[in-house]
Amino acid sequence: MNKIFYTAFLIFPLLFSACSGFLDKEPFEDPSAESVKDAASAVAMVNAAYQPLQRPKLYNMRIWSLDIMAGNSVVGAGGGDDGIETIQLANFSTGPDNFAAVDLWRGPNPGILYCNTVLENVPDMDIDENLKNRIIGEAKFLRAHYYFLLIQLFGDVPLSLVPPKPNDDLNQERIDKNRIYNEVIIPDLNDAINLLPRREEYGDEDKGRATKGAAAGILAKVYLTLKQYEQAVEMCNLVADYGYVLNPDYSDCFGGEKRNKNTPESLFEVQYYGLTNAGFWDDENQANWLSTYMGPRNSGWVGGGYGWNQPTDEFVSQYEEGDLRKDKTVLYEGGPLFDGKQYKSNMSSTGYNVRKFLVSLSVSPDYNTNAANIVVLRYADVLLMKAEALNELGRTGEAVEPLYSVRERAGLTNKQELENLSQSDMREKIRQERRIELAFEGHRWFDMIRWDNGQYALDFLHSIGKLNAARKHLLLPIPQVERDANPKLRQNPGY
Repeated sequence: MNKIFYTAFLIFPLLFSACSGFLDKEPFEDPSAESVKDAASAVAMVNAAYQPLQRPKLYNMRIWSLDIMAGNSVVGAGGGDDGIETIQLANFSTGPDNFAAVDLWRGPNPGILYCNTVLENVPDMDIDENLKNRIIGEAKFLRAHYYFLLIQLFGDVPLSLVPPKPNDDLNQERIDKNRIYNEVIIPDLNDAINLLPRREEYGDEDKGRATKGAAAGILAKVYLTLKQYEQAVEMCNLVADYGYVLNPDYSDCFGGEKRNKNTPESLFEVQYYGLTNAGFWDDENQANWLSTYMGPRNSGWVGGGYGWNQPTDEFVSQYEEGDLRKDKTVLYEGGPLFDGKQYKSNMSSTGYNVRKFLVSLSVSPDYNTNAANIVVLRYADVLLMKAEALNELGRTGEAVEPLYSVRERAGLTNKQELENLSQSDMREKIRQERRIELAFEGHRWFDMIRWDNGQYALDFLHSIGKLNAARKHLLLPIPQVERDANPKLRQNPGY
């Protein structure tokens, strides 16, 4: 986090669009301590801390495009230099000038700044105690989430726990990621579990805010990443205790209709409301871009339709016979109609497009009208995390039930084949299941680099012909523009 970047967010107001629910509040235009004075301004500040999640620097583009880097898909798009930064990442030819890396490095920082301002000021405010606790819990959840993203992408990162003052030296060194896990991420998430309401305790106007379940689910993923499997199982069980369940149909987890937002399976979603006049790249854009980006290019099937994120033959071949998720995840020739239209293999360079996020023109007629949320964490992920942790603890028999719950919904009902698996075979089965169940949701890259200390990622990438992939690529390069502004930032090895 360099001085230039922080200064920009201290000077320019946050253009925070009105929207339905908890985002429909007055904009918070001054992230200085003096401006957090009362309950309304405290709520506005924590609302602002959610907004960077919505931007293309994070979930509206860069996070889902990591599936391209992970080899599930290719960029597609318009060819030439269209998406060149993502092509470089996917070819493992990127350098410190890659502007996707710049986006991912900078994306969480304004959210961390707003969280720190909340946490410095709200605890001493004379406001309703329940509201105060909720706001503090939201800020801690969000700060932990932002830092978890940064660490997975870059390793050691600068650490800031208070908002900067005018005369502070903002050039910070990178801090050991294990210190950040132990001193910030894990304590913040534990505090969030204690402070936040349960999902059903929110009214309709506050749906989408962080909950106890969301904090427990993210903490389960943190523990799994750190190979602290007992703690991961404990957090997964806690999520179940909070009442989360699988949706009856896989397709119910996604889409633009109201019934597909904040469903019983969903622990945390990035909220959108569509119907915005903001420009496509504007930070205040309130429309989900996944349908716009992933719809077949120039097809007229969806609002936009840029043909990005085209699944590979290798990925599609991984579906088992009878897996209901294939028809709901991928457009392929001979598959089910989409909005009354038959897909043709010549509509993409691979013969496939992503289907699961597409919203018909009758629901979203343009690029800036898609009100679908982006799902960050859902209960199927939690069940698979539990199965993985149990198996790594040597409790392979206990891993069968959570794994089977996910597969049963997909129409894969042979439970006996799971009951006869060895620990190593169960490990591969769970990893494969995560790939299929969570396809194109932005999890695959993070899974690959944590398995076998990253060797799984290298072995898989080499197996599909990505021979450029080397150990250095398990982390992104620190952007050179950031190192030029802050000489204390050391580069990741190999770049």
